[in-house]
Amino acid sequence: MNTVIDLQGVGRSYVMGQEQIHALRSVTFSIARGEYVALMGPSGSGKSTLMNLIGCLDTPSKGTYFLSGQEVSRMDDQQLAEVRNREIGFVFQTFNLLPRLTALENVALPLVYAGVSRLERLERAAEVLDRVGLTSRMKHKPNELSGGQRQRVAVARALVNRPSILLADEPTGNLDSKTSIDIMNLFADIHSQGNTIVLVTHEEEIARYAHRVVRLRDGNIESDLVEQKRDEPHILKSDPTNLH
Repeated sequence: MNTVIDLQGVGRSYVMGQEQIHALRSVTFSIARGEYVALMGPSGSGKSTLMNLIGCLDTPSKGTYFLSGQEVSRMDDQQLAEVRNREIGFVFQTFNLLPRLTALENVALPLVYAGVSRLERLERAAEVLDRVGLTSRMKHKPNELSGGQRQRVAVARALVNRPSILLADEPTGNLDSKTSIDIMNLFADIHSQGNTIVLVTHEEEIARYAHRVVRLRDGNIESDLVEQKRDEPHILKSDPTNLH
């Protein structure tokens, strides 16, 4: 198995006043390259903390974490930032687009920090916008786009660095049901092309798109199940020309 994420006995504790909070207690699991995994659990279960650790936004209090064979659990902030920019693409519930930049400029932004030339930045940004069905919207600013289109721009931005893993934190949380289906079909298309996806969601219908569901409770893994082969949960076919 070509493992891209490997956590061994990972825990994360915080001190709040006189109290020590164990957000994650002892988590051991791995994700192979090309897997599509959903992380689920109630509020306080540790899923957001786990997502932050996987995304190199935080480091564990104990245990080890290897990302693409590299131990990141002992890295300093600068090293984590470099790994994050190279290995991980993020998709957030709130899109996090810069309002004064066009879709093309928003998508190209991570490549600025990677030191890529302007010409190559724009070429690669245009390439991934085409991949998510937004060729005709490249010059539009976020306020000129629908919610579904803004999330597609955010997905394109996450893909532009050609990361080894795509992390999505409640990516349909601000979208209506029809647009949510369209975005999840887009994720299915991206996964079918070989990308590793880790999705945090509290919605069972959204988790059904993943091929493996890891459920957390009280900072521990409660269950880790590979979904049985089944019909895809798509209700509508993804149609880049009909975004809402």
